[in-house]
Amino acid sequence: MDGGSCMYILGHMKQILIELDDRCARELGRLAPPKKRMRAEFIRLAIRRAIDLALDRATERAYRGQPLTGEMTPGDLAGWDALNELAQARPKRAARPRGAKSAA
Repeated sequence: MDGGSCMYILGHMKQILIELDDRCARELGRLAPPKKRMRAEFIRLAIRRAIDLALDRATERAYRGQPLTGEMTPGDLAGWDALNELAQARPKRAARPRGAKSAA
């Protein structure tokens, strides 16, 4: 990567300074060695995954606090292409016992 491309990337990203304990730094060095220039991308992906998981947990809490009725209304489908399979109500499946594996 030439210097111009590097400056373009750095100019559009925030920089943060973090402190790692010895074990975490050692494992990071093993999984994303600094010489291979993979470390920053590895950390960005790890942070993105942690953010996504936290948002998923918040969404799950919101749905548990105010569950959907299970019935789709015309208002739920506003803006959807009527032929889009995601806009079609799916038949309810019988609940499996918790911990049971699917046949697939």
